[in-house]
Amino acid sequence: MKMKKNLLFLLMALGCYALCTAQTNPVKISPKANHFQYNVYEYGDVIDTSATHILLNGNDYIIMDEEENGKFVPGYAKQLLVVKLSQDSAYEHVHFEGDANEILYEVASGFSRDDIQFDTAKINGLTRYTCSINSNKLEFYVQDYASDITPIPYYGRFHGILVSYWRNGQKRLELNKTFVDKTIKNELQNPFVVGPFQRISEKEFSRMKRQKMIITHRIFDNEQLCWGKKDDHVENADQIPYDSVLHFAGGTLILKKVNLPALPKHYQTFIELHQRSNGDAYDRTGSVFVIPDGYSGPTFFDGINHHPDLLPIIYGRDGQKYQGMVMKRWLDGETLLSYQPPVELMRFFTPFGVGHFNERVKIDGLEWADEAYYKQEVTDLSGYLQGDGIVIGVWIGNYDGGGHKVTLDIKSYPGDYLWDDDSSEGEDAFCQSLFNTCNVLEMAGQNYGKIFGSDSLSVEFDLVNPQNARLRYISTGHGGWGGGDEFNPKTNTLLIDGVPMFSHTPWREDCGCYRQLNPVSGNFWNGVSSSDYSRSGWCPGTATQPVYFDLSQLKPGKHKLTIAIPQGEPQAGSFSYWSVSGVLITEP
Repeated sequence: MKMKKNLLFLLMALGCYALCTAQTNPVKISPKANHFQYNVYEYGDVIDTSATHILLNGNDYIIMDEEENGKFVPGYAKQLLVVKLSQDSAYEHVHFEGDANEILYEVASGFSRDDIQFDTAKINGLTRYTCSINSNKLEFYVQDYASDITPIPYYGRFHGILVSYWRNGQKRLELNKTFVDKTIKNELQNPFVVGPFQRISEKEFSRMKRQKMIITHRIFDNEQLCWGKKDDHVENADQIPYDSVLHFAGGTLILKKVNLPALPKHYQTFIELHQRSNGDAYDRTGSVFVIPDGYSGPTFFDGINHHPDLLPIIYGRDGQKYQGMVMKRWLDGETLLSYQPPVELMRFFTPFGVGHFNERVKIDGLEWADEAYYKQEVTDLSGYLQGDGIVIGVWIGNYDGGGHKVTLDIKSYPGDYLWDDDSSEGEDAFCQSLFNTCNVLEMAGQNYGKIFGSDSLSVEFDLVNPQNARLRYISTGHGGWGGGDEFNPKTNTLLIDGVPMFSHTPWREDCGCYRQLNPVSGNFWNGVSSSDYSRSGWCPGTATQPVYFDLSQLKPGKHKLTIAIPQGEPQAGSFSYWSVSGVLITEP
């Protein structure tokens, strides 16, 4: 099988070489031809070939691509180009899939262009036009003909018919077939050709084309997270009303229960968070998370809705209790109960007072940003973001009456024009939240992650399918004085079944890049700002990127994961602590 696969790749490579080095020659075209078919080549793991058609009618012609069979993704732009030679103009006709209003849009532009400078030469009886755009070498081979025909009019008008187009030495398009088509008049009466249309600009069309295919869910809209609000309360998680914002932990934590659709696997999912100060001047820890459900036992919402002490507790050697931080399974009589800590989608850190304090301090050469903006891909956790009754939360730890305001969106981007394709087949990835010491219930009494000062953090898990298994790990150190762990790099050691397997030292040395987000950061005598200082895995105004540890070398069965961090000693009433979270991900 391996030999056959290698032979296949060799033949593909030779075919690609022959295609890319073939000579371009004139094409025999009947003077009565009115239908021109082009082959379009897309290069990737394989060479994918599709077709574009031109239908000529006097001084006008339409350009249309062959569409794939199947259901298109919402917002897909069905497009058709009309070129009017007598007007030296091109008109792009567009309809967006799923548009309830069935609006046909039209974008008008000139056909001839004088902003692209071409070099020309005669090659094998053809005229070759060459130019460079965005560091790409483009070649257009044009044959003399009665009409100026091209399937790619956005590069301008050539004198004759385009027979092939090359990009960086690879053939991207060639004239494959010409014939007389007696059905063209029926095509030209299509409403997609004759309208009516709503005229829009090229800029507006570009914006619409980008935005309409993105599936966006606004979770929170300019919501306040501050100290001093009365907590909302419901009987249990089943009673959480849909699409209503609930406030907990004195107002520092917000929740919403939503229904999110299942998507094909080719979609990439991101979360976008906009944050600005509403009165709090300091850099604060924040977290975007999902509460896992569907387990026979307490959920993290029980700790939110009542008290963190209702969650499973571990006791450190320091004698303190740590609530709801580790996955746990246990027997209650004959009933197996289980608990999972919140799934952290993104750890972020507010800057020093962006927005609210922008007028407080003026520094030559600096223009303060209006807000902090965070965007992070969460495709590998998208299973937690599809379905009914998903509870999403945002937390910013602060004791300020004005606090912060946030807007949160979940955005999914298609990786294919079709709703369903081969990537939608097969089993889904399996995700399991193993630990989370980011104390999002800090203001409700949940302990800080101080356990590492005298102990390690351990959790047992079952690994059914080690293939492609990995741990998604986020770690940030805290302790905001010179000797605290915020400002001193510390190695995180991860042990599996007692054997050290991974080490990671969270550290950011690029914090000075975000000075424009920190209007009230302290400025010191030597010209350095507090927000410039390197920190343990974070900077004021940034999100902490997860790291991934490969677990595929483990055997199926039970394993014990232990995290050890040399946490610093307390000093003068201050203490260091670590916020770590981990999700086990296994691919089918």
